Amino acid sequence: MIDGKVLYFPVLILIPELTIRLQLPESKQHNYLKNWLNTYSMDNIQGELKSASEIALRDCMGLKCDERLLVITDEVKRDIGIALHEAGKTICKESILVEIKSREINGEEPPPQVSQLMKMVDVVVCPTAKSLTHTNARREAAKKGVRVGTMPGITIDTMVRCLNADYDKIIALTDYIAEKLVGVNTIRVTTQKGTDVTMPVKGRIIIPSRGVLRQRGESGNLPSGEVYLAPWEDQTNGRVVVDGSMASVGICETPITIDIVNGYAETITGGKEAEKLIELFEKSGREARAVAEFGIGTNYKAKLVGLILEDEKVFGTIHIAFGNNLSMGGRISVSSHLDGLVKEPNVYFDDELIMEKGKLIGFKGGLK
Repeated sequence: MIDGKVLYFPVLILIPELTIRLQLPESKQHNYLKNWLNTYSMDNIQGELKSASEIALRDCMGLKCDERLLVITDEVKRDIGIALHEAGKTICKESILVEIKSREINGEEPPPQVSQLMKMVDVVVCPTAKSLTHTNARREAAKKGVRVGTMPGITIDTMVRCLNADYDKIIALTDYIAEKLVGVNTIRVTTQKGTDVTMPVKGRIIIPSRGVLRQRGESGNLPSGEVYLAPWEDQTNGRVVVDGSMASVGICETPITIDIVNGYAETITGGKEAEKLIELFEKSGREARAVAEFGIGTNYKAKLVGLILEDEKVFGTIHIAFGNNLSMGGRISVSSHLDGLVKEPNVYFDDELIMEKGKLIGFKGGLK
């Protein structure tokens, strides 16, 4: 109350339970409002996280009431790990939560005890700061028939946004691109910013990652939406200008220019982002520079946010990765896998232009 007058907050008329006259000193009114809005916001976030966790487990992973779930998390992603664990407890007969020390790099193995546990359950989900996708632990669990969903760097925003997509649309788009890839010998990508790279892919396994992992032994990212494969080792040549984001680097304010010779990133130039990438390569050795993957994003809900888990799924972009590709039928074994995102690409499957400046050609599924 100031000069005998009661202060009102117009914003409160939007929230019926708070349309009250706060007869408090002005400073306390501001604190009251701030604290309440923080609580209100957290309640909303927790509700959205709970819903997204249930979608991830029930709809994407196909978790059943008679199955066992293992959630592997770390301190950085503990909140999401707990949310998935709690959701699992309401769906299946046993939900197990394990927290490990955050890995230093993508592709670093979890502790051996956890690797063994992964093979003893039906479903594993991994909300962790660094990726467990390209690990022997993940591969061995999948060989045993375990369904594994990896969620490297996952945020609440990404979970809520991408897991609420219409997966029928994502499946249709993913399958369309995968079918176009059948029988293709060479992929070429160009952009106005200077990308011009050619990748031989004849006979390589085409992987449509639809974001639905319900069959025995299936594994992939959650959320997902991409088509990818491993180009033939030692045969990719050209230049890639990463102008979106780079795994373990973030948004590329200054594009990273990577010159590739016979399958290896030989020259890397740019700003601080390029310097960081060079440091990452040097940590893991020569094979970390090997071209490992070509992929096209197919999740129309995904946005470029600086988190490669989501960024590489953005519809209308491509990504080229360096490092480990054993998980996709390749031959490169190294404890590193780093994806670089390229925006507005022109993509050729042999001589056929299938994407022009990020616009997919010929798809009739209702997405632009």
